Amino acid sequence: MLSNQQIKSFQQQLQHTKQELEKQLNDSGDFGLRRSQDDSTGELSSYDNHPGDQGTELYEREKDLALGEHVRDEIRDINRALQAIDAGEYGKCEVCSKEIPLDRLSIIPTTTFCVEHSPSQETSNNRPVEEEVLGPPFGRFDYDGRDESVAFDAEDSWQEVASYGTSETPSDFAYPPNDYEDMYVESEENIGYVEDYENFVGVDIYGKEITVYPNSQYQELKETLIEENIQTSIGDLPRYEHDPYVEEEKD
Repeated sequence: MLSNQQIKSFQQQLQHTKQELEKQLNDSGDFGLRRSQDDSTGELSSYDNHPGDQGTELYEREKDLALGEHVRDEIRDINRALQAIDAGEYGKCEVCSKEIPLDRLSIIPTTTFCVEHSPSQETSNNRPVEEEVLGPPFGRFDYDGRDESVAFDAEDSWQEVASYGTSETPSDFAYPPNDYEDMYVESEENIGYVEDYENFVGVDIYGKEITVYPNSQYQELKETLIEENIQTSIGDLPRYEHDPYVEEEKD
């Protein structure tokens, strides 16, 4: 059980800490929150500011909000402890009424709970509402996440829009694309088919009688296979007597 001298010492410590925190809030203007964001940056208007600069200022404002909330929470806990002193209950757990160890009070003089009943034992799962909007756009709609589905899903929709250009730059990729119109994830993905050979290889209704129809994709794949010395599942790609690419090679 705490002695009167110990309680008085804790009371003086709590009151001193409270005065310092209140002075900190007052001197900083609630960490600058008493002014608007434009006033705090000295800007008459943020209309012509770069989005990156706006993002920096937004981060600083969110940090000030967090710091202010932390200080106000600490003042609230101090007031709660001072009320417990006035009521003669300081040093006892609010839940089980057991004595709070002196070592715990020395480290956290604002506490009014024992270790077992401390309300801060669980990590909060509350997340900023912005994460619901800024999260990955895939996996929340029909067909998303179905490996076997070839339907037009949310990812395909995004790639279709991104093909007209994005704000990404080559520095945003480990292996930068060659064209600025390809500055989005999986821009090299084939549209309407999976493998390149599907553009020029056909079969009959029974899946036999493999036929190759020479075109530009056929020529590109053939040159790639020759360079890498690779053989396809149907053997070497055939050469046709009237293959326009063969005629070019003859010339």
